[in-house]
Amino acid sequence: MIRLHLSTIGKSAADLARRHGLGIEIADYSYAVNMDSNFAHWEGITHANLFGIANRIFHAPYSELCPASADPLIVEVSRQRLDQAYKIMRYFDINRMVVHSGYVPHLHHEDWFIGRSVAFWQDFLHDKSDNFSLLLENVMEESPEMLCEIIEKTDDTRFQLCLDIGHAGRASSQASITHWIKATAPYFGHVHIHNNYRMSDLHNPPGEGLIDMELVLTKIIELQHSTTFTAETTKCESAIAWFEINGFLPASDTELQLTNVQHNAQRFL
Repeated sequence: MIRLHLSTIGKSAADLARRHGLGIEIADYSYAVNMDSNFAHWEGITHANLFGIANRIFHAPYSELCPASADPLIVEVSRQRLDQAYKIMRYFDINRMVVHSGYVPHLHHEDWFIGRSVAFWQDFLHDKSDNFSLLLENVMEESPEMLCEIIEKTDDTRFQLCLDIGHAGRASSQASITHWIKATAPYFGHVHIHNNYRMSDLHNPPGEGLIDMELVLTKIIELQHSTTFTAETTKCESAIAWFEINGFLPASDTELQLTNVQHNAQRFL
């Protein structure tokens, strides 16, 4: 069994999380404008989504942000946005936050990017609470070593990796998913689960794509059994059914309903 969260990119995430006893990942503020002029609207929605759910994660904004940018103004606005996200996260009584590195292949030299990233994250973390966890997610990185080095050199136990399996499985990745898992396991804090067909970042549920999610989850649990997961998909019900059928969540009516549908479909084949 895994400790699963549902991302609010799925409209029914909160209701399903309460029904199945799961956690939730608040993704609505990954669009920075929702922390500004739209905050009054999203504040009420977030309070409603969090109601009755104890296990919570917050996804920070990421579009056009680059903490390791060569432009000091980009670094400044990245810091402002992430500090703003931290305050909002704490306002909603959340202490785990997912961030992106801002890395773009062929634009950033890795050695240079690592040094600037370490300096940024050390400075960002120095005034944050002791119970805070910062989770660095892979997006466009071609291999895991750079992010592992950033976390290792930042040298802060609050700083861990959010391994995104869907991103690791895209064609832009030069490393196998097995290599991603083995290399990053010592730095795991969280894992994002979604599937695709290699070319596009579709955020499909685990059963819809080319990635063998059963094998992936088994390997992750084998190497780091205490990590947590988020199903980062718009199709939350399909994701839950897949986790149940494959033994990663307790069986429920969702599994039974889907099993009956599959059985009836086979009768007519």
